Amino acid sequence: MFTGIIQAVGQVQWHSEHQLLITAAMAPFLKEMAIGDSIAVDGVCLTVETFDRSSFRVSVSPETLQRTTLGEKAQQGAAVNLEPALRVGDKLGGHFVTGHVDGVGSLRAIAPTGESWELTVAAPLAVATYIIPKGSIAINGISLTVAACNELGDEFTVAVIPHTYRETTLQFLQIGDAVNLEADLLGKYTHKLLGRSAAPATDSTIDIPFLQTHGYA
Repeated sequence: MFTGIIQAVGQVQWHSEHQLLITAAMAPFLKEMAIGDSIAVDGVCLTVETFDRSSFRVSVSPETLQRTTLGEKAQQGAAVNLEPALRVGDKLGGHFVTGHVDGVGSLRAIAPTGESWELTVAAPLAVATYIIPKGSIAINGISLTVAACNELGDEFTVAVIPHTYRETTLQFLQIGDAVNLEADLLGKYTHKLLGRSAAPATDSTIDIPFLQTHGYA
């Protein structure tokens, strides 16, 4: 589990056919890293297999490469957002992020608004269902708040404060770039529960004959 509060920016590249090398010499959490730790790399939950003082290695499955931007970024040697897993007692400054990417969107527009920035993102329908104004969304692992969205939710805007823009990979985004998206976990569960409550009612009467038939009486 993560919070979407990025702690460092690193660089990802291929180490072997199925393993990525992430360098992050200034990342504070490297001092306390252990083999088997979970870490979010651009919003994707991965497991640390080896590490040293300035880098760590993780394996990636074909499923991960197919559903996220990591393969393409590793090919480019691109910058990635890094966040270690939430520990009991840590501050929850963002929102609950699992590191399981729901879909890949793309940056439609970016515009300065005073000292901040406004990003417009196109989202696939798998994510759009859960996007609502003032709801939470993780973009490349960054916890952000939806400022506005269209009726379908497949296009939305987020406001980014200077600190977040400066301390994450958002500063490197260009129009058309692909981004990993994870919808709000609470929204996904609520959507599923409401779907079940809308299902036709079934005859679930519990009486003496029912209990006898099922061995309870």
